[in-house]
Amino acid sequence: MKNATELLARILLSFMFIMSGFSKISGYAATQGYMDSMGVPGIMLPLVIALELGGGILLLVGFQTRIMALLFAGFCLASAYLFHFKPDDQMQMISFMKNLAIAGGMLLLVIYGAGAWSVDAWRASKKID
Repeated sequence: MKNATELLARILLSFMFIMSGFSKISGYAATQGYMDSMGVPGIMLPLVIALELGGGILLLVGFQTRIMALLFAGFCLASAYLFHFKPDDQMQMISFMKNLAIAGGMLLLVIYGAGAWSVDAWRASKKID
């Protein structure tokens, strides 16, 4: 049960980032404009897409999980503050709290790793560097 739960946690955490990365590609100009309007340089969008899409896939399969989870935790905290910290707007504060919760889940992955059903575990069993 532990292995299946760890895998399910990675699937659930990675899914939103993978889907978000794809949606930023399909709505590139709108996303870039939104970033600019929030004071975040739109030129950073390719990095955001690479993290969300590429990092999400790495997290899904459990490769370099601790590194990716640390990057995602930082990303969630930064985006929570930059895009959602609006105490007078309840919906934005719900998104702010959601990002904090996701960051917490990512920090657990930093501590405990991907689990037995992951590329990281397979590599460790083969002693591959």
